[in-house]
Amino acid sequence: MAGHSQFKNIMYRKGAQDKRRAKIFTKIIRELTTAARSGLPDPAANPRLRAAVFAARQANMPRDTVERAIRRGSGSEAGEAFEEVRYEGYGPGGVAVIIEALTDNRNRTASEVRAAFAKAGGVLGETNSVSFMFERVGEIAYPAETASADDMFEAVIEAGAENLESDPEQYLVTCAPEDFNAARDTLEGRFGPASSVRLVWRPRTTAPLDEETATTLFKLLETLEDSDDVQNVYANFEVAEDVMARLGA
Repeated sequence: MAGHSQFKNIMYRKGAQDKRRAKIFTKIIRELTTAARSGLPDPAANPRLRAAVFAARQANMPRDTVERAIRRGSGSEAGEAFEEVRYEGYGPGGVAVIIEALTDNRNRTASEVRAAFAKAGGVLGETNSVSFMFERVGEIAYPAETASADDMFEAVIEAGAENLESDPEQYLVTCAPEDFNAARDTLEGRFGPASSVRLVWRPRTTAPLDEETATTLFKLLETLEDSDDVQNVYANFEVAEDVMARLGA
């Protein structure tokens, strides 16, 4: 399995993340607040907020919690202002790692991220120290039952997107960042809200890892994702399927 897995950033973490409802809620609330603050507090007129509201619904977040987070972001209620910060570094095995965070205290978050890298034998670098090994792309996902493969392919061409990938669970549309808004609007106009809409970092190349190194790397990624400040983690690792099976057992 590669770190840029087709539909999930770090698949081995999904089961554990699903169980930590409170942490998931915290991350979604921060995104709702930030999205509302960075644009209009109306999901219909704010694509980022619309995507955050959809994520909240998928996580079964209570409506009043969603509305309260949006009100805080719009300034109708008092609350913290979160700043978007990106960290980059090298983990075990020379794996490149990008961390996207929303924080109300840059010093605290930087200290936590740096400590996590140091404990794993990695090193936190400067901005843009590893991002050149990734490409920024827009990702728009729909459940497989949304449309037939032919209909989805036709819509992707109409939307001006670059690529369509599929598996038994869902379709994944990718596009250039500058085409992201237009592609999203075209697809949502045809199929309704997507299950996931985001800009992501995709590795251009991957670093193969043995079992011992993969174990250490996964502990680092787990520590980073456990932080309330961290929203997304991207890494360019590649691990053999048999090793993943043993580690996931």
